Amino acid sequence: MPDKNAGKNLGKDIQESLPSTQAELSRVGITGLKRIIRLNRGERHDVNAHTLFFAEFDMFAHLTANRSGVHMSRFIENMEDVASGMATESAPDMETLAERMALAVARTQGTTRAEVRIRAQYPMTRNAPVSGASVEDLYTFIGIAISDGLHTKRAIGVEVNGLTVCPCAQEMISDGARKALISAGYTEAQAAEITSIVPMASHNQRGKGTLIIGGETPLGAENLVKLVQNAMSSEIYELLKRPDEVEVVRKGHSRPRFVEDVVREMIKEVVENLTFLSDDTFVLARQENFESIHTHNAYAERCGMLGDMRRELSAAGRSGDVDACRVMSLEAWLDSVLRGERS
Repeated sequence: MPDKNAGKNLGKDIQESLPSTQAELSRVGITGLKRIIRLNRGERHDVNAHTLFFAEFDMFAHLTANRSGVHMSRFIENMEDVASGMATESAPDMETLAERMALAVARTQGTTRAEVRIRAQYPMTRNAPVSGASVEDLYTFIGIAISDGLHTKRAIGVEVNGLTVCPCAQEMISDGARKALISAGYTEAQAAEITSIVPMASHNQRGKGTLIIGGETPLGAENLVKLVQNAMSSEIYELLKRPDEVEVVRKGHSRPRFVEDVVREMIKEVVENLTFLSDDTFVLARQENFESIHTHNAYAERCGMLGDMRRELSAAGRSGDVDACRVMSLEAWLDSVLRGERS
């Protein structure tokens, strides 16, 4: 039997002592903590809808200048306490889990800033575009929360892979094809028609799109996957029959998009499809393309308030300049709860 009194007389609490160098630390905690979590992907209180996920946790606390360290074991205790509570009530969504844990961390660590980030692999069944072959693909769902011990802010997000095709290289290939056709005896009109019908080659790459939505309105992460996929040149699939492969390549090359285009299309997808979200909802849209003909990657991002994005898209195309966007990072939006602001 374990001794319940073990550890009670081990001397002073070093973590609470004064450090030799007194300086505040923005975030102290643990990263890469792996655990199986149970979430409810169906109706509330439907035990058959509970689904197990493999998740990875990062948990942090702000550390003041007069404390040597945080209590590392308490992060694990917080997770176990929250997990135990999930066994006796309807399992929350991932952002609610992050919110509960951030609140627990803030209280047990005695800090005014606690942050929890969760990444979980979520399976979604999809059908190939032509053959209809069914395959289960994995997507990364993200839950983020910050708390000061009384108030919390939270966000939900997804990471989705897709295909992008370079418009610049495609235009140069198309121009070369038109000149070759004219040299072969076709008229300019015929050459232009042919190159408009036949998909032109280009270099393409697999890209990773990230979309994060912050606010109080409940929003299932699975609803964001399609928005990110629609923003790219084409979706990609784990399983493709030959007709499916042809369709993915055809679709991708009929919708060439720069990395910048993908982020703009993500914003457009959010504005047009998530009309129920309030203007003070936070949005982060990010795209990274893993280049096929370069050794570097291409990157683009937009973050800020949904109301600004709505006004920007509404004003686009009208006379006059669109107002400069008000940029707010995810960290700044999360920290606004600590400044007494509410979304």
